[in-house]
Amino acid sequence: MKGQDFRIRPEKNFIGRSEEMHIYLPGDTAISRKNHAVISYNPQERNFFLIPGDGVGLVYHNNEAVYSPVELATYDLIQMGKSKFIFIPLCGIHFEWDNNNLVEIDKEAL
Repeated sequence: MKGQDFRIRPEKNFIGRSEEMHIYLPGDTAISRKNHAVISYNPQERNFFLIPGDGVGLVYHNNEAVYSPVELATYDLIQMGKSKFIFIPLCGIHFEWDNNNLVEIDKEAL
């Protein structure tokens, strides 16, 4: 999985080892098959949250166990099982994707 990217879509993105998951992480048997964690993207507010799943294992955000939703910021560390990931969003408060076209947000309005 080194160097691999994972696309996060609007709404909830379920994470696990099962091919049924939105974010499929094969190979790390310490990650639950289904719903180890969730990354949610809210397109109206343009923010991301890491949410613990209902799997047995814990998920960590910047080395702290996650027990309730936590907002993600650029370069946050996400750990689950024996795997580590860096969160690098390609949309957010200053820009968003609309029908596969980049839409710049008016910074004066923020």
